[in-house]
Amino acid sequence: MSAAASDVDAWLEQFDHAQRPTIEALRALILGVDRAVEEGIKWNSPSFRTTEWFATVNLRTKTKAGRADSPVALILHLGAKKRGGAAPEIDDPDELLEWLGADRAMLLFASAAEVRKRAPALRKVLRAWLRCVA
Repeated sequence: MSAAASDVDAWLEQFDHAQRPTIEALRALILGVDRAVEEGIKWNSPSFRTTEWFATVNLRTKTKAGRADSPVALILHLGAKKRGGAAPEIDDPDELLEWLGADRAMLLFASAAEVRKRAPALRKVLRAWLRCVA
C-alpha cells in the first residue's frame, strides 16, 4: 500500500458520513480503471491522479451535511491548475457529465448502488478523460 493510499484510508477511517459506501465504491472503480491511477488527499478530499490530478470527490454537504440523500459529486478536472481552451471531447451517451467549465465536469451519485449501476458508462468516461490529462 502506498503512503498516499494509506492517507486516503486514514481519511476514510475518521470520516463519519452516510455516503461513505458511495465514496468507497467510487474509489474502487476509479482505481480500477487504469493501473497508472494513484490516489491521495488533495483539496481535503480523496483525489486521483496519473501524471496530473484528474478527479476529486466532493461531498456537497454545505446544505445537507451527512444526510444519506445528499449526493456525492465526482469532479473531473485536467490538473491542479485551471486551463484555457476548448472542453475535451468526451463520448458521454449516458449523459453523466455536467460541464462546469471547459476544463472540468461533475458527476453526481446518490448511492453506492448507483455507482455500480452506472459503472460501465463511468469507466468509459474516465478512460476518455484520462486520455485528455497531461
